Amino acid sequence: MIAVLLLTGAVGLTPAPAALAWTVGTAGLCAGAVLIRAALAIHRAEHSFAACRGAGFIGLGALATGLTGLVPWLLPEHRIAGLTIGLGVVACCFVLGTSLLPGAARGWVVRLRRAYDGVGLGVSLGFAIHLMPAAADRPRLVPALLIAAGGVAVVTVMVLRARPRPPAALWCGAGTVLTMLSLTALVLAPPGPLTMPAGLGVVAGLAAAAAAGSRRDLPPPVPEPRHPDQYLASYPLLAVPAAVGVIAAVWHLLTVREFGTEAVIFGLLMVSVLVTRELLVVRDIRRYAGRLRVAEAHFRSLVAGATDLTLVLDERLTVRWQSPAAARLFGLRDEEVLGRQFRELIHPEDAADAQAVIGAVLAGEPEGGPPVLLSARLRDGARLWRETESTIADQRGVPEVAALVVHVRDVGERRHLERTLHRLSFLDQLTGLANRRALMRDLLSWRRRAGQRGTLLVIDLHGLAEINDSRGREVGDAVLIEVARRLRTLVGERDVAGRLGGDEFAVLTGESAVPAYALASRIVTALGEPYSLPGATVDLHTSVGLAELAGAADSDEVLRFADLARQRARQLGRDRVEWYDPDVEIQLHRRMELEQQLLGAADRGELDLVFQPVTALADGRPAGVEALLRWRHPGLGTIMPAEILPIAAAIGLTAALDEWVLDEACRTLAGWAGEEVWLSVNVGPRELLTARFPERVTAILDKHGLDPERLVVEVAETWIAEDVPAIVAALAGLRRLGVRAALDDFGAGQTSLSHLRRLPVDMLKLSPSLAGNTSVVEVVVSLGRRLGLDVVAKGLETAGQAEAALRSGCRFGQGFGLGRPGPAERVEAYLESHRS
Repeated sequence: MIAVLLLTGAVGLTPAPAALAWTVGTAGLCAGAVLIRAALAIHRAEHSFAACRGAGFIGLGALATGLTGLVPWLLPEHRIAGLTIGLGVVACCFVLGTSLLPGAARGWVVRLRRAYDGVGLGVSLGFAIHLMPAAADRPRLVPALLIAAGGVAVVTVMVLRARPRPPAALWCGAGTVLTMLSLTALVLAPPGPLTMPAGLGVVAGLAAAAAAGSRRDLPPPVPEPRHPDQYLASYPLLAVPAAVGVIAAVWHLLTVREFGTEAVIFGLLMVSVLVTRELLVVRDIRRYAGRLRVAEAHFRSLVAGATDLTLVLDERLTVRWQSPAAARLFGLRDEEVLGRQFRELIHPEDAADAQAVIGAVLAGEPEGGPPVLLSARLRDGARLWRETESTIADQRGVPEVAALVVHVRDVGERRHLERTLHRLSFLDQLTGLANRRALMRDLLSWRRRAGQRGTLLVIDLHGLAEINDSRGREVGDAVLIEVARRLRTLVGERDVAGRLGGDEFAVLTGESAVPAYALASRIVTALGEPYSLPGATVDLHTSVGLAELAGAADSDEVLRFADLARQRARQLGRDRVEWYDPDVEIQLHRRMELEQQLLGAADRGELDLVFQPVTALADGRPAGVEALLRWRHPGLGTIMPAEILPIAAAIGLTAALDEWVLDEACRTLAGWAGEEVWLSVNVGPRELLTARFPERVTAILDKHGLDPERLVVEVAETWIAEDVPAIVAALAGLRRLGVRAALDDFGAGQTSLSHLRRLPVDMLKLSPSLAGNTSVVEVVVSLGRRLGLDVVAKGLETAGQAEAALRSGCRFGQGFGLGRPGPAERVEAYLESHRS
């Protein structure tokens, strides 16, 4: 419709003033309605006038534009005055609206400063217009030109100074500028068809302003940065008005050669505006310089108090700047660093790696990633090497920096702490020896370095738990420390002594089998010596297991083999050294299986007794029998007491086993009618020393109706030294019941004569190791006669040994040469056949 109106006016179908009035009026009304409606919608959505003021004032300017377009048609005689007044209203609305657009400026102070910049530019343009010859000929047109110059200048400054500069603001500013210029053209052009292009400019400007000013889908403006100061960005604008005024003045001077009063006044006004603007700029510069000084002071205090050294390197890796903290942190002066290559400060061994890292940074790797980390030793002012970590940031793309920024941190204390923690993680805190982790690490490296040569010793201490329980853990810890000290004195310089944990130690040695066994024997001897501690002297016993590195597939298996050998040594007794071989593992598995199955063996009927006759050597008649335990294992066959008793002691089954043997033996003896032989039963020391043992013996004898004199309780000589007074009291209690006692395996231990005199025993049973040693047997028989003891020679395998024992004075004998152990039925038949 608007285009049709313009076309009819251009071709003369409609009077030009009427077509122009209706075209501009309609465009102004539509644009104003669109912008005011958008402003109201924004107000309803955000409940604030701040976001809608810009669109509202531009909408009012559009309505004013539409009304101004009606002036030539309604008031043709006052066309220039009406258009000038309308242009002034339109310019005011557009200036206010543009300054209030989102993102145009922050606060009224900034808006006024930018408006003043625009006024300065407008005054310069006005001065130039006033000096034009056409202005002198038509003075009525000068106000419109000045208004247009000021409005266009202010809007242009507002739009170009906006940060950020959104496209909508640019289009809106361009539309308002085009509208004001077109209205100015209407003032200047005479009525007629030539005014149609100006009307078209008004319509286009209003359309652009309405389209851009009514948009609501714009993102929120990004806040302007505080630094650098926004005012300083207008420096180029100072040159524009000055240049315009100077050029106009020079041109006028060359052409007219004189200035009128109005021109002088106008020039003074322009100079005043520019001088005022210059004074404001000087104030801004001073303020900004003050801010820079404060920021620099803050930066210097921050850098000087930082814990990192900052270096700035150019592309040739030359140090161009170092932070003031260099002297405090590294003792480096500027003259020692500036101008030198960065690699000259780095340790030669680290220079290659540092060059590779910096080269990657210069090549742009990694692109957009975090700063690159460089670990290297740096020379300080005292010519010492410091361990450092540096982060390298590529700031070549930042114009203010244009260099590599290196932040250097001294990590010497941290690395020392890391090494200390690493060392402590491989160290036993109590003894100072290597711990299990360190031992396994050294074992692995040893195997890799030395091949398969070497031996691992695993050492187990016996008695440490009792020391902790009786004397306290402080004494136990002191014993462990002393054990570690003795181990250090025994092992070689290249050997590794360690503590596996608790009371287990280990030694890794590169020696072969024979020297390693000799080392283990020395360890057993040294650790078995008494430990003299403040207020206490304690004794320990050891078991040592050895395994060769060549016999295992890996380090864990070496340790397992040595530990199996250690367990075997512990089973076989104290202070023993055992090598690992496949039989050891088989024996241990057998031991574990027997420990599990011995608990219910009696209930399953797997336990059995055999009896071996004790014969009077003079006439060959049986005088007694000894009950011997057998375990008839369904899978492993017959198991002898030498294997059963240690297992029973380990699992706490000795007392129950002794009681079962005593009861079963007495039941069997009671079943042998007409036989008056005595029965000897082996009893362990723990069972013998229990307070209820005499009561149980009495109950069993009464249960089977046996005479107490027919029962002989045998106690091994090797157990006597454990607690002589208690054993004397226990045997005396049995004697009061009428039960006799025998000292078994006499001659195998070290029972002193004083102990023998105190022991209330009735019989000595010689150790089988004395069989055939006539002189020793004669001494023992003589001693027994003086003490009133019967002597039984054990281990008589042949008739010759029996005759020798008889000649030595022994009354009784026992052994395979006189009678083999057998089940109760066979022994009963043997007794009947040898009764007479």
